[in-house]
Amino acid sequence: MVSYPPEPWELRGRACVSVWLVRANALPPLPVRAVTVFGRAVVGTAFVDYRPPGMTYHEVLAAVLVRRGARFGVSIARIWVDSPASRAGGRELWGIPKDLARFEWDGDLAASARDEHGAIASVRARSPRFGVRLPVAGSTWQAFGDGVARTPLRATGRVTPVRVTWHVEPSGPLGWLLPHRPLLGLAVRDLRLRFGPRRR
Repeated sequence: MVSYPPEPWELRGRACVSVWLVRANALPPLPVRAVTVFGRAVVGTAFVDYRPPGMTYHEVLAAVLVRRGARFGVSIARIWVDSPASRAGGRELWGIPKDLARFEWDGDLAASARDEHGAIASVRARSPRFGVRLPVAGSTWQAFGDGVARTPLRATGRVTPVRVTWHVEPSGPLGWLLPHRPLLGLAVRDLRLRFGPRRR
């Protein structure tokens, strides 16, 4: 049995984030309704490098903007990590469908990931020198047991718009993002993320 920290997880690191508009009928199944604009869904992708003092691991994910009633959030459609503890905790605490992959980081904001079946995706961005610290608060909605789990998250980081180049393996598990390209790229430095409810 793999052990992992109790919630909430306090994570630190850096990230390369992109926003896409993807055909809604190409999305994987989601537990709640995707927010669409003229038949396109809003999707965020990210490579993340988590560092001490929190858990240390890498991550790549694709999350879809969703709505349940009057509440908005995201649903993580696909996600990979290189930490068995993160995989187990994500699945068992919040229903996040984490799988394992191998990662390579080349320089500051260049990374790639592959799983046992082959390449998943890679990203490259220019390294920013400046950034504006921005807060984000939201939640994830994930299928969990016989229902849907809503998990709060809060994050801050120094955010800079950057030019980002993604390569998504067409036959891989993120191939549904294609043939679209990101509309927006962001570098996030000094990322501080709290995932999960506060302990009482």
